[in-house]
Amino acid sequence: MARLAGVDLPNEKRIEVALTYIFGIGPKLSKDILAKAKVNPDTRSKDLTSEEVAEIRTVLGEYKVEGSLRTEIAMNIKRLMDIGCYRGLRHRRGLPARGQRTHTNARTRSGRRRSVGIKKK
Repeated sequence: MARLAGVDLPNEKRIEVALTYIFGIGPKLSKDILAKAKVNPDTRSKDLTSEEVAEIRTVLGEYKVEGSLRTEIAMNIKRLMDIGCYRGLRHRRGLPARGQRTHTNARTRSGRRRSVGIKKK
């Protein structure tokens, strides 16, 4: 089992698909990494040689993935919240930050509907 950037890659998948299990790597970046490393994208991850794994690891070092990428994203959101801009306020309240409607949608972000109770006399 190949282990790259702290992630165990699935054995039976093609390396092109298996690389997308790493946070921050999508299909396009996966193809670019394999092209730079000169590795066949159709190779199964269990069939990789140690030299190929080492080459992929060196190419991966050029990109920000997994922990460092998560940290950078979290710091960007924290900065927005600290300066008090509109996007930061939306993040703080757990609401959509990019202009989506909230009247009918955004249930997964704002939670279940809470019914308004009847006033007692």
